Amino acid sequence: MANRRLAPAAEQPQSFAFSPENAEWARGQIEKYPEGRQASAVIPLLWKAQEQNGGWLPQKAIEAVADQLGMPHIRVLEVATFYTMFALEPVGRFWIQLCGTVPCDCCGAKELKAALQARLGAPGHVSADGNFSWLEVECLGACCNAPMVQINQDYYEDLTPESLNRLLDDLAAGRPVKVGSQVGRVSSEPKDAVNTLTDPTLFDGSRVGAWRKRFEATKADEAIKQDEAKSSEARAATEAKPARPQAGRPVEQGTADGPAQRVAAGETPLRESDRADASERGTSQAKTAAARPGDSPALDSPAERAAAGEPPAKTGTPDAKTGTPDAETRALAEDAALRTEPPQHPAAAGDDDAVPEAENPEARADAAGERPQGLTAARDDRPDDLTKIRGIGPVNQTRLNDLGIWHYDQIAAWSPREVAWVGAYLAFPGRIDRERWVSQAADLAGTKG
Repeated sequence: MANRRLAPAAEQPQSFAFSPENAEWARGQIEKYPEGRQASAVIPLLWKAQEQNGGWLPQKAIEAVADQLGMPHIRVLEVATFYTMFALEPVGRFWIQLCGTVPCDCCGAKELKAALQARLGAPGHVSADGNFSWLEVECLGACCNAPMVQINQDYYEDLTPESLNRLLDDLAAGRPVKVGSQVGRVSSEPKDAVNTLTDPTLFDGSRVGAWRKRFEATKADEAIKQDEAKSSEARAATEAKPARPQAGRPVEQGTADGPAQRVAAGETPLRESDRADASERGTSQAKTAAARPGDSPALDSPAERAAAGEPPAKTGTPDAKTGTPDAETRALAEDAALRTEPPQHPAAAGDDDAVPEAENPEARADAAGERPQGLTAARDDRPDDLTKIRGIGPVNQTRLNDLGIWHYDQIAAWSPREVAWVGAYLAFPGRIDRERWVSQAADLAGTKG
């Protein structure tokens, strides 16, 4: 492609200035842009300078345009060297720019390039008679009429090597030439079979009618598909899928007759028959044979006996060796006690002054034990992470901090009465002992130390 360099110093003029007419024109171009945006006029001013200088831009012209627009010289030089519309070296009286971009290249630009090289020599040089110089450039925007060339400011299109040589002969001889298409094409109309205004189907409605028929057929197909989809949905609501048969159940069967449904219907949650079945304490009905001697009633458990006001555990059969109830009987008795009695901390058991849980937490805790000594703030403003103790979460950590408990060693030093106080305050007596907060805190305090 083009070699974008300034002409040698020997060919450069010593100065450049716009003629009075061109200077007035340049001022009009600059006035088109707001104050501070005069640089936007750089391309039209360079183009006018090139036109005034015989078709090419000398260095002095580039600098003169830069000075007039208040731009650094290098910025204007960047513009001039980027666009091939600016010739940086002297050109012939007819400067030929050959488009070599893909559309033109596919339509015969290679042949035009070979013809120019055979007639004028390498690009970038002026012919011996001073009439021609040529250059291959990028797209000139006449792709529909490819291949083409631009000579000075005019386009010549639909060229062949033969028609290009005839065109150059006429230009050199001063004969008039036809600008535009060289095959009689008007503007960018189709090259062959020009039927834009002669094909009846374009204006008699038949082509539009055919389109409308296809459109209506498509809409009808869509309507049929929608009807089929609705029919499928309707069948799916009443017919079972092959992979999931209904097993004889009617469609839209109501939900089970549960307590929630009976309450919604204004009935009691449990039917009398259900209540009677639940309270029955007979022999298990799951057995197919008659009850054997010594069979335990199916529903005779410690929880049921405790609910009925009976002792939660039977006396059981004493162990043959020790004379005490066997392990199974003791386990059942313990389970019944856990289910029927609220857990109590040993320190709070039997306390006649116990405060109901609904009362103030501190009053309830004071009745259970002794409040541990707290701190007004964490030492050195660096509290321990109490959530590392299993059983203490973020909420309980906040409540302990409110009590002035900030560090592991504080918990490790709790006495049984202090443990009872905190357990009652947090409303879970006995949990601190079960989860071993004190020993956990001691271990963490020792690790920290």
